[in-house]
Amino acid sequence: MFDVLSPLPAGTQVVVLAAVLGSQNVVIHPRGAVGLVTRTPTRPDESYSIRFPDGCEAVLPREQLEVLRHFKNRPDAGKGSEPFSVEDHVIYRGVVGSRAYGLESEESDFDRRGVYVAPAEMHWSLFGAPDQFEDHAGQWCVWELQKFVVMALKANPNILECLYSPLVDRLTRLGAQLLDMRERFLSKLIFQTFNGYAMSQFKLIERDQRNRGEVRWKHAMHLLRLLLGGAAALREGRVPVRMHAHRERLLAVKCGATPWSEVEAWRVALHADFERALGETRLPDRPDYEAANQFLVQARRQLATPHERTKALSRCLLERPDSPAPVERGE
Repeated sequence: MFDVLSPLPAGTQVVVLAAVLGSQNVVIHPRGAVGLVTRTPTRPDESYSIRFPDGCEAVLPREQLEVLRHFKNRPDAGKGSEPFSVEDHVIYRGVVGSRAYGLESEESDFDRRGVYVAPAEMHWSLFGAPDQFEDHAGQWCVWELQKFVVMALKANPNILECLYSPLVDRLTRLGAQLLDMRERFLSKLIFQTFNGYAMSQFKLIERDQRNRGEVRWKHAMHLLRLLLGGAAALREGRVPVRMHAHRERLLAVKCGATPWSEVEAWRVALHADFERALGETRLPDRPDYEAANQFLVQARRQLATPHERTKALSRCLLERPDSPAPVERGE
């Protein structure tokens, strides 16, 4: 018998067993409404994020959710359509975070980020294709291809670092095509996004230091790493993820062994170096939007028919989703 309280993987279609209420207890979605799990909790007692056909999202506990195909409870339930599995549509996934940066300890987790391509049926349906699926328990997150491409064109640091991860655990033929064109996403916008984010976050750290007398050392370390990587990206035309050359100095910041005055001096020097890199870079002012759009359209076409979908998704060049040691690729 189906266990009502069993975990629900991201991408599961569910029925809500209680009305979803908004402000002033107004019913937004009635009992029996159908939604899609877009984010899973870390612990069993936490709630799930559910996306409804109108784009609205709600956070609901497990006991208020039932799997749609079980809720129907009839012999022909789901006949003619297969349950959606995010994993079957992931074209690329790599390790990010400390293990990718070369700043890990024995306790460090394997955080994974990647790209999935929603099937045409999902785009055409009332639900549409969620921009991302996130599984806290499994420590992974995947973005839908179009969302991923748009963020890469905007030089989103998380996305660009994901594309250049040295540790890969899933790669399909379509994913390999995406990696082959990753340089097309690089532009001078890296300066605005990497540098701008670091500046804004350092201001928050300084505010916390003034108000609470506390410094978020780990966060400060990652901001310094971001400045180092951004300047190198402008100079080298690629996003260097590994930080072996700066490992000891960055880890000293992470554990609070470096005085804040030295961290501040390093930050100022890195901002200045980033500006010099901007003046030296050969990267274009803007990324190659035309190439990115062409790749997106071609990917959609490849997945429009079952035959092409099988060729693009089913035949993986690399797949090690459960391996604690993903394959290392050259940066």
